[in-house]
Amino acid sequence: MSTVRAAHASHIVLPEHVTDKPTVFSFLSNHFKQIDASVWQQRIIDGKVHWRDGRLITLDCAFVPRERVYYYREVAVEKKVPFAENIIYEDDNIIVAYKPHFLAVSPSGQFVNECLVNRLRIKTGIETLVTAHRLDRATAGLMLLCKIPEQRSIYHDLFKHGNITKHYHAIARLTPELQQQHDEKSLQLPLSWTVKNRIVKGDPTFTMQIIDGEANSHSSIELMTVKGEFGLFKLSPITGKTHQLRLHMASLGMPLVNDRLYPTLLDRCDDNFQQPLQLLAQQLKFTDPVTGVEHDITTKALDIEALINGVVDII
Repeated sequence: MSTVRAAHASHIVLPEHVTDKPTVFSFLSNHFKQIDASVWQQRIIDGKVHWRDGRLITLDCAFVPRERVYYYREVAVEKKVPFAENIIYEDDNIIVAYKPHFLAVSPSGQFVNECLVNRLRIKTGIETLVTAHRLDRATAGLMLLCKIPEQRSIYHDLFKHGNITKHYHAIARLTPELQQQHDEKSLQLPLSWTVKNRIVKGDPTFTMQIIDGEANSHSSIELMTVKGEFGLFKLSPITGKTHQLRLHMASLGMPLVNDRLYPTLLDRCDDNFQQPLQLLAQQLKFTDPVTGVEHDITTKALDIEALINGVVDII
């Protein structure tokens, strides 16, 4: 099977509490259970695993707590995502970029080079670029990246402490009740909802679910435009739970167009680039914690006409 090696090394800090793994090789083989021990053996033999200072790790290198081990991930040859990223804003400290649908933000799973960070490092020549927050691979939109890794925590705190305003656009099919109101011309826009509930990990663990209990998630949702049977929504997450907006829209009876997780988990399949999830991180508003500059950055809106005209396929 043809494989591709990551352009940049990943690393892991050897934990203090491990006492039964005498070598780095034995730790890596046990820690990454999804990777066969023979793969780690070959990586080490091929010189693809090393210490922080660049010294190669051998099969009999002793486990050293708190030391960093660097390695290059390898996966089956990656499928090219046929959509382009764009740099929307840049200064000495940050980049705000548009991430297209289907493109991972950082190396993960079966994606090592075909991700936003790697594409931007190549495009800008800035090897130190790191992300300040996360965005699902299925979701398109604005990403804030830091040029100086030591500043990442400063910018990440904007998201952690709610000091940044985020607005998303989404498209969903209207409920029968809303469709009837629209057909009868009695639907008054914009129409707003406030959604608060408790979100926890689901089964399987890459999904989330809403359960009874004290709310830990909060979103403001606004229906802005109706075209045919679809609505264009403005979503404003007050909290930042994983898949929060997708769950909240599904809880209103209006799951997002082309959502393969909610309300029903569909079988895994290859990406269908004609069926992007209709969710877009459309606006970021914040005061730069380093420069004090006030930012209000937007990207293009989702195209509801593309759905109506069949340019975008629907599951």
